[in-house]
Amino acid sequence: MVWPWPVRLVAAADDFDAWLFDLDGTLYRARWVKLMMAAELALAGWSAVRPLRRFRLEHEIIREHGAGSDPFRQQLARMAEAVAIEQDALEALVRQWMIERPGRWIARFKRQELFDEIRAFRAGGGKTAVVSDYPARSKLRALGASSLFDVVVASGEPGGPRRLKPDPEGYQRAADSLGVRPERCLVIGDRDDADGAAARSAGMQFRLVR
Repeated sequence: MVWPWPVRLVAAADDFDAWLFDLDGTLYRARWVKLMMAAELALAGWSAVRPLRRFRLEHEIIREHGAGSDPFRQQLARMAEAVAIEQDALEALVRQWMIERPGRWIARFKRQELFDEIRAFRAGGGKTAVVSDYPARSKLRALGASSLFDVVVASGEPGGPRRLKPDPEGYQRAADSLGVRPERCLVIGDRDDADGAAARSAGMQFRLVR
């Protein structure tokens, strides 16, 4: 079953012991953040545009075809080969433009109504986790949300998944860490082809956020 927006999560709280969240595009409105970052790149980071586009392309290739034990590192390695720039320099570029600098914008465009629901669910004893295909902890700090999640499973960070969504590994790992059975977990994400497919593979229900 898919729980569509704008059905409120609190209405379904008793059906689940844990809510497992995607981050990018789910906890904040990605469209506006992308517009703000595009403006910043145009003004101060034009030389980073090509490498960042390649990084996103490699992400989708790895999502579709799989990766080794560390998808984030594999992305960087493939990207370095494609654009002929040292991997360490590319990682610094990615972390600057895709992880650190967006922080002030994602804080401005956070889905406040969703955070209100998260707090209510946790107050009632519910458990929460973030499962992300990108490094997540810096963005959670920017959102002021680090304390709202019991578990973080993020590619590019310690304990991250070995495979990207729609592989269910990240959500399965989060549920295991929380000690909650899959059928008692609700996955919340903005991509049915990634988060939704992963949830179904893991035996979890899914709520699509638009």
